[in-house]
Amino acid sequence: MYPAKFKGKLLPFIFLLPTLVILVVFLYYPVIQTFRLSMYRVAFLGLKTKFVGLDNFVRLAQDPEYLNTVWVTLVIAAAVVLVGLGLSLAIAMLANQKIRGATIYRLLLIWPFALSPAVAGVIFLFMFSPGFGAVSYLTSLFFGIELNWLGNPRLAVLLVIMASVWKNLGYNIVFYLAALQNVNTEVLEAASIDGANSWQRFWKVTFALLSPMTFFLLITNITYSFFDIFGMIDILTKGGPLNATNVMIYNLYRDAFEYYKTGFAAAQSVILFLLVVILTMIQFRTSGRRVHYGG
Repeated sequence: MYPAKFKGKLLPFIFLLPTLVILVVFLYYPVIQTFRLSMYRVAFLGLKTKFVGLDNFVRLAQDPEYLNTVWVTLVIAAAVVLVGLGLSLAIAMLANQKIRGATIYRLLLIWPFALSPAVAGVIFLFMFSPGFGAVSYLTSLFFGIELNWLGNPRLAVLLVIMASVWKNLGYNIVFYLAALQNVNTEVLEAASIDGANSWQRFWKVTFALLSPMTFFLLITNITYSFFDIFGMIDILTKGGPLNATNVMIYNLYRDAFEYYKTGFAAAQSVILFLLVVILTMIQFRTSGRRVHYGG
């Protein structure tokens, strides 16, 4: 059979037109508008605009509170990515064992990913709320202390990290399980015959063969920790206490929709976008070189 060919040069573009229209209207145009608004000072509801150039970016660079927000974002993102990937790989290794009822265990491990960040936030809010939360009750019952998870800055950061890791755990486990089931067992057997112990087989063989999947999950988890964490923070802490969990995406939302600083928020959006792009490029330059697509 011969491959199908388009009879006219315009026909492929006609088929692509609906997708291109959606991309232009809902992606490219908003991005261009965001970059444009970042150089303006915008009055309430956009009734008046004033070109200020890079003044919004200069003000952000000189604002200690915003610099603290950037630091909080990086700390939470690093914790979510590192803890999330490490825990997911460990659980995936256990779930990959050939035991009775393995399918049920895997389904139970994966289902948290089906929840939205807001629903996951509500679950953790009910669990860790002071006074009536299940976790607070148990710590009070067994240890005689009741921790204020939502009122203590350090505990609030820890709570956001735990909730975010739990929410994305199923996503990471699915991909790691798929990668583990495609690992060449003959390579592992050869390493075992050569005298490699369990840790050496995991680190030198299994983890090396998982490097493409780890690299992919590293990029997706970075994006998740910078953007999708918004719903979790909005439900749990709303950026508090004392701005301890006020990450960049949430600070941007407050400036845009609570304080109506549209130009200021647009500048923050550009900075967040560039920061994620820079981190992704660094990952491609460093981790990408150690990715093995063979074997």
